[in-house]
Amino acid sequence: MRRRLLTVLLTALLLGAASPAVAAPPASLWPLADLSGQRVQIADKVAAAKFGTTQPIDDPVREQQILDGVAAKAPGLGLDPAEAVEFFRDQIEANKVVQRGLHEYWTAHPEQAPTERPDLPTEVRPVIDRLNAGLLDELSATVATRARPSCGGKLAAAIVVTDRQLNLDRLHERALRRSLDSACGTR
Repeated sequence: MRRRLLTVLLTALLLGAASPAVAAPPASLWPLADLSGQRVQIADKVAAAKFGTTQPIDDPVREQQILDGVAAKAPGLGLDPAEAVEFFRDQIEANKVVQRGLHEYWTAHPEQAPTERPDLPTEVRPVIDRLNAGLLDELSATVATRARPSCGGKLAAAIVVTDRQLNLDRLHERALRRSLDSACGTR
């Protein structure tokens, strides 16, 4: 009961609305947390694609492509390139948290390992690219909110709501928190 009440109160705080019928204001951090949560979840498919192969979890070439693309797009969205790159570095590291956790689990419990291997270039990367574009847009839309002293509290509320809505397990919840480390501009 207390957990449900806390979720309702945090949702109201996050949305900045007294009524659930009122849509989230543009400055809400929930869409940023939600997209980060979705990106954390897609790490399952990345992990499945790499598990049992010689393909390492770390992919410096792909990571640099993402970071270079973010740095190039950031100024056009009113974002500081270095801050946007730092945010996406957190996204990448969070993805690796999930991949490493799943690889460890599947190694210890081979009967739980995936039996199908998604194709990274055609199935998984287009989803990641779409989520990255959405994350960049949300970073731009929330510049003022993320610069305020209240950012940490709003972000914490957004994380709780996202965790509940996406029904994240501990591994994915930890990765979600990691993915948003630099969202408020402080570590």
